[in-house]
Amino acid sequence: MRTKTLKKNKINVVTLGCSKNVYDSEVLMGQLKANGKEVAHEEEGNIVVINTCGFINNAKEESVNTILDYVQKKEEGVVDKVFVTGCLSERYKPDLEAEIPDVDQYFGTSDLPRLLKALGADYKHELIGERITTTPKNYAYLKIAEGCDRPCSFCAIPLMRGKHKSKPIEHLVTETEKLAAKGVKELILIAQDLTYYGLDLYKKRNLAELLKELVKVEGIEWIRLHYAFPAGFPLDVLDVMNEEPKICNYLDIPLQHIADDILKSMRRGTNQAKTTKLLKQFRTAVPEMTIRTTLIVGYPGETEEHFQTLKKWVEEMRFERLGCFTYSHEENTHAYNLEDDVPEDVKQDRANQIMEIQSQISWELNQQKIGQTFKCIIDRKEGNYFVGRTEFDSPDVDNEVLIDAAKFYVKQGEFVNVKVTEAADFDLYAEPAV
Repeated sequence: MRTKTLKKNKINVVTLGCSKNVYDSEVLMGQLKANGKEVAHEEEGNIVVINTCGFINNAKEESVNTILDYVQKKEEGVVDKVFVTGCLSERYKPDLEAEIPDVDQYFGTSDLPRLLKALGADYKHELIGERITTTPKNYAYLKIAEGCDRPCSFCAIPLMRGKHKSKPIEHLVTETEKLAAKGVKELILIAQDLTYYGLDLYKKRNLAELLKELVKVEGIEWIRLHYAFPAGFPLDVLDVMNEEPKICNYLDIPLQHIADDILKSMRRGTNQAKTTKLLKQFRTAVPEMTIRTTLIVGYPGETEEHFQTLKKWVEEMRFERLGCFTYSHEENTHAYNLEDDVPEDVKQDRANQIMEIQSQISWELNQQKIGQTFKCIIDRKEGNYFVGRTEFDSPDVDNEVLIDAAKFYVKQGEFVNVKVTEAADFDLYAEPAV
């Protein structure tokens, strides 16, 4: 007679890095659940899957430290098995296997069927759009393409994610319908490069057509565009943005730099004049548009003169949202052949200068919003505040709207009209509009 019961495995998925990784973890979890597995996201579990990031040095360090933490827990008997997947193990698998051999198995970015098999599950092709979302219930990411065909000199993403591969429109519509059925109201479109969407499948840039289909899905109220590329931007997207109220007047377009010499070395396929002209086209076509960009300082060969050009341009363009990163010298990229000649303290100082300028711009733009009323989605309650966002703000990276929970009640996951009463550099304080 058997008295010993088999221990039930619980799989804990840990996600590091960007929204693309969040999406991949959600797909993995959906597959595991469909296979009858008990799965959790960043909770307790005796089997751990770490979805790593390998983009820049800081992200790589965080990924390695997380792996080491769980290997330690394995040695202590707290967890039974540790699997590693994602960008870091795609890029450095032989090194990781040699340096951290106590991991049970390493998988790359396109190894989902093999990873599932190792976890005692089968890859189910019919599960289009089935995922366990880990974001607040009101928004979700929709990855419309994988990989990237751009030749940017500083970027290791094509090494980790491969060539650009668009998903068919009908699959994305199905996925959106399933998200809407779960109560998702805001869809955040992501890809390494949104503007390339459709070139491989439809032989033309087809983002505008995709948007026209997605806005038809009932329940979705906001659609937000992330990670567009400046060269070859399909201007018909601006027409759809104007015509369709569901598409947020918001665009995330990483520009990286503006000095012509640096853009050429970065292999960005554009220059200062073309970039400035494109941004003016955006502002003319969609006057309400909020533009988010990211910049890199300290790229090899960036002189003080190049930096001053960038600084002056940031002051002139008055971006609503901006992030600035220091250059990270990445193996096997084109820029790795160049000398990483800007000292680390200079890189950091330049990034700080850019963010000081942006902080002032953001403060000035926010002051203009005092007294105005905005439609706002409530993401969560934190401390004494309900925290929401306007259509001009993306989760985790942009401004937030803070509503005093001691005075007002608003429902999480719902839209509410709010009137701005105060404004700081990056946050708005508001109360529900009567």
